Amino acid sequence: VWHLIAVARGTTSNKRATQAFALSALLGAESLIVNQGVKRIFKRERPTTSGDDRFAVRTPSTSSFPSGHASAAVFAATVLTTLDGKKSAPLWFGLAAIVGTSRAFVRIHHASDVIGGAVVGLLLGLAVRPIVKLLR
Repeated sequence: VWHLIAVARGTTSNKRATQAFALSALLGAESLIVNQGVKRIFKRERPTTSGDDRFAVRTPSTSSFPSGHASAAVFAATVLTTLDGKKSAPLWFGLAAIVGTSRAFVRIHHASDVIGGAVVGLLLGLAVRPIVKLLR
């Protein structure tokens, strides 16, 4: 979703094309940090591996904590809000909330995985804000 948003934004101007490339690259780095770094520290079982499955969805083999989708969503929302200004925050963070909620709803994650992922995404997003501000 976030890469598609970046591409769609990138078609409107050269400046936004640069921002789109940067967002995609930063999302790749965020994913590497969360999925190959943070998730390896925790070995939490996913809710779908035990109990009644609510939906027939593919269960990833990686640790449940933190939610990589929630982390990426809040990270992207932070970057996009930095680029677009505070008025855009409800849109981007609202979309991030939908992504995070859906992960718990389909039982791919515990609610605490989503909250943890959101915190990680926010911290990483705030860490790259000085770089992102150069692209405005």
